Amino acid sequence: VTIRYTAEMRALKCWRIPAILTILQQTWILAMDIPPDGEELQPPMIFKESPQDYIVDPVDPIIVECEATGNPPPVFTWTRNGVYLNVARDPQVSMRWRSGTLEIFFWGRPNDYEGVYQCTATNEFGSALSSYINLRVSKARTWLKEYLEPVSVVVGLPLILPCNPPVGPPKPGTYWLNSTMAPIRQDRRVSKAENGDLYFSSIVAEDALTNYVCVARFPFTNTIQQKPPLILFVKCQVLCQICVLFYVYVARMAAHTAPKFLKPKGTASTTIAMLGEELIVECFAAGVPTPFIKWTKDWEEMSMTGKKLENFNKTLRIKNVSMDDGGDYICTASNRMGSLDHVITVRVKSVPFWVEKPESLVLSRDDSGSIVCRADGIPRPQIQWLVNGEPIIQADSTAISWQTLSWLPRLLGPRDELIKTTEGNHTHLDCPYFGSPKPDLRWSKGGLGTLEGSRHRILPNGTLEIRNTKLQDQGSYVCVASNVIGRDEKEVQLEVKEPIKIVRAPHNTVVIRGSLARFDCKIKFDSTLDVTVTWLKDKKFLILGRRMTKDEDSLSIADVYRRDEGVYTCRVKSELEEVTASAKLTVMGTSTYTISIHVYRPDPPSDLEISDPSERSVRLTWVPGLSNHSPIKGTHIYINIDANKNNLSSYPGSLNSVILQLTPFVEYRFRVIAVNGIGPSKPSWPSEYYQTGGAVPDAIPRNIQGMGSGVFRNNMEISWEPLEYREWNGPKLGYMVWWRRRDSREEWKNYTTYWWCSYIIYDTDTFTPYEIKVQAVNFFGYGPESTIVLGYSGEDRPVAAPSDLSVSDIESSTLTVHWEPVSRLWLVSQVYYWRENSRLPWHTVSRRIKTKSFKANGPRLSGTLTGLVPYSNYRMYIVVANNRYEGPPSNTIEFQTPEGVPSIPRSFRIMHRHYDTIYLDWEEPAEPNGILTGYILKYQTLNVTLGDRIQVEYVPPNITYFSLRRFDRYTRYKFSLAAQTEVGVGEAFTEESPHFTTEGKVSSFTFIWSLFLDIVTQGWFIGLMCAVALLVLIMLIVFFIKRSRGGKYPALVSIKKLTDHKPLNGSHIGRRTNSDDSLMEYGEGEEIEFNEDGSFIGEYTGVSKRNMDRSPYHDSSEPTSPVAIYSFA
Repeated sequence: VTIRYTAEMRALKCWRIPAILTILQQTWILAMDIPPDGEELQPPMIFKESPQDYIVDPVDPIIVECEATGNPPPVFTWTRNGVYLNVARDPQVSMRWRSGTLEIFFWGRPNDYEGVYQCTATNEFGSALSSYINLRVSKARTWLKEYLEPVSVVVGLPLILPCNPPVGPPKPGTYWLNSTMAPIRQDRRVSKAENGDLYFSSIVAEDALTNYVCVARFPFTNTIQQKPPLILFVKCQVLCQICVLFYVYVARMAAHTAPKFLKPKGTASTTIAMLGEELIVECFAAGVPTPFIKWTKDWEEMSMTGKKLENFNKTLRIKNVSMDDGGDYICTASNRMGSLDHVITVRVKSVPFWVEKPESLVLSRDDSGSIVCRADGIPRPQIQWLVNGEPIIQADSTAISWQTLSWLPRLLGPRDELIKTTEGNHTHLDCPYFGSPKPDLRWSKGGLGTLEGSRHRILPNGTLEIRNTKLQDQGSYVCVASNVIGRDEKEVQLEVKEPIKIVRAPHNTVVIRGSLARFDCKIKFDSTLDVTVTWLKDKKFLILGRRMTKDEDSLSIADVYRRDEGVYTCRVKSELEEVTASAKLTVMGTSTYTISIHVYRPDPPSDLEISDPSERSVRLTWVPGLSNHSPIKGTHIYINIDANKNNLSSYPGSLNSVILQLTPFVEYRFRVIAVNGIGPSKPSWPSEYYQTGGAVPDAIPRNIQGMGSGVFRNNMEISWEPLEYREWNGPKLGYMVWWRRRDSREEWKNYTTYWWCSYIIYDTDTFTPYEIKVQAVNFFGYGPESTIVLGYSGEDRPVAAPSDLSVSDIESSTLTVHWEPVSRLWLVSQVYYWRENSRLPWHTVSRRIKTKSFKANGPRLSGTLTGLVPYSNYRMYIVVANNRYEGPPSNTIEFQTPEGVPSIPRSFRIMHRHYDTIYLDWEEPAEPNGILTGYILKYQTLNVTLGDRIQVEYVPPNITYFSLRRFDRYTRYKFSLAAQTEVGVGEAFTEESPHFTTEGKVSSFTFIWSLFLDIVTQGWFIGLMCAVALLVLIMLIVFFIKRSRGGKYPALVSIKKLTDHKPLNGSHIGRRTNSDDSLMEYGEGEEIEFNEDGSFIGEYTGVSKRNMDRSPYHDSSEPTSPVAIYSFA
């Protein structure tokens, strides 16, 4: 049954369309498949297929499923985009044996296999069609290479940074990172939309302190693609200061603005929601301060059932859209400057869906039936019926032929069944049947008469219903189905048991703390049934011990504590029914003081006990510890395997006994931890060691392969990976190896090895294919066989060489190699090539030989060779090879590669020989790849203004240096240097000039000299030096005036004589004579009065007696010269 849209499907009202295909005559409908049987025929029915929207990874082989039942087995065909798919003619597509499942191997272009697939299963009784399967290849596309210009924006204005991630399928997830690859912090002001765009409600200065990088992650292949970083420049209107490091104009305050919607635009919009799918509605607003977002529906408070607000209320997510989710959603953005509303009208539509799905119909001969198909959708869908894949045309409906088959009556289900029930219940004896024509069914007891009416009723499916079953209903019942072809019968035994009755039930009990509490539970039951009595406390199993004991008819609790309070339940259970009775226990305290309750972690469980052992499971039981006033929420069981590995299993806190699934032939130890609202308890004491019994191996040896061994060509070594010890499942592990020659009628041969993970087969032909399989065996038996693996015996040395070696489509770094293959198609072609020399006579090259392998199949072979060096002379030859040997070489050919773009220049350096000049030098590229025509040098300032453009300099090929004068030592540049040939410009080397104070290792003198130059150029230093010079000039003028006045006195002449004459013979300047005058003699160190003209001072301007005694060289103590003072200044 298919449902299709028509062009007139515009109505929004939900219409229900009944479509009934009726085959007239009597009605007998069974919603079941025809019972499987080798003798019975049935049309195909598809029971397994791939999803309708099928996204695959091109790396792995693709499986497109189509499985169907039918007798005779159906034949499968496929269409792609409505065109027949010839699987046999496509080497990359195969179909599984007795199945319609396609296997597609993407060896070439996987996009060629995208499309809409449909499977058809056909046999002589009809055809079955699968759903349309839209096969799409996962694509992790990359962003187009682009240079993102810096974005300039004013503080306080909104901004949207587009992401525009590559399209899938599948749709990638987007993230925004900064220059350090850390996530951009999102809040009410900055947040990301579903399409990846980053929204700023308002810009602040700090937004420019980082770069913005949009990253796309494709979930199917876990591939991450990164967009080039985006630089943000922020400007302000007033009150700005320059931040040189980040090029940011920092504003002190932005003006407040009212909200304005960024997405969606305007005041109203409309969106379509699909029924049952997810709906995402977004609302982004700008404004200062950042607006608050609030949602309402139809101008009323919105119910959050099935809805979720995300992204700081900017995103409304509805997981499963229903018809009630349609309407007007109002997004309100408000701040202190005002508010604004945007109305989003959601209209719900739906793809067609089943109201009443057609069911399989089984009809006997001369029967009639109806197949009902009710569908709904918005817009209204059109229903179309198809028979065997062909549409039913109303005008030709009478021409449709229906084929009916005849079957003997068959009674389905088990034979000689035993049914047990209790007195008073409604009992059902099942007898499903099938046949064509439709059989007549009757029930009898003991083979006599027919059961119908009173308390007996036969249901349409053949079941006999007995109401209010009594003890006398026990006995043997016979079900008989018959038609004109034959009959079938089966017998059912019915046993009626007495019901369980609680004769004396427990009653509510109040006891004093420390006393004995007792609950009764006396029962009456059928002696032929096994009955178990279990006590529960607060619906949890009660662990009996020293204080709590159980006898045949009661439960006793000695030395009652307050923690024993609760509801106790007596549960009586048999294989047929379960009966319970409950009572409450209240404990009275002996003191009236209020007790403060403290809540702690639970006490650890104790008394771990192992029971019900088997080779693959065991029951673990424990006694729970005290909950410490917080209910036990869960239990963790640590399973220690062979003393070196732990597994953790979690169970509800109400359990104290669980069955653990284990691995055979492994030693285990267990510990239990209880968890309450405070946290986990300490681990219990470990249980005793327990080793599970053995069993046959479950695992299959992995990595099975067969190939020649050693230097011989007439053997094959079969090898595999050994099983891990925990996979042995028993002692004496071995491996049974099976092999036989492919495409031969010989029997399987086998050999069992217990010590090795390989086996060698001798006396084989050279390179012969064999089918191989391996299975593990142990003391308990044989494990499952592996799948058949294809292996080959030993290989010999090839004797032929490829011929007609040639090249074509020669480009600067690639070319196509052609050759004629040898006769054996399984060989691999190995190309050897090397660079003989460069076409530049002065350029030396390496002659290292390189190789590349190509698959050898096809009438004439070719392959693409990459990684060649442009403008070079090459030599090449080719050989064929197998896994062990290479054949003889072919003829050697020579070829030349054309000119290409050069590689990156080497040894690029940036130097500062003077603080206002930058010097650049470099060396020519390691691989010129042609004749250099020059260098292209691009540079741009990093920290001045946005108006500076990139400067371009063209440097001749024989020049490898450049100098640039900069404005000041703070100006930095970004340089980009690339070499070029006639073909084009090569890869560029990019580097930024360093800071002046960190330009490498400099000497201390250079640093001091730079610091000195920095100081002497400052204005305050120049002013200070001028003031000092003026002060020295004034001092000199005063000194000369003083000296001029002193020249009028005779004493100055005497002083000159004293300073010019040589000492007398036998005399010493330092000796004191009788003619020497002393100030001390005249005044005993007191102040002496002088004449008005100072003549006394002029006479004794020489060294005093006291100074002469202190100075050993008195003759050199001349008055300071004005010239010396001037020189010092």
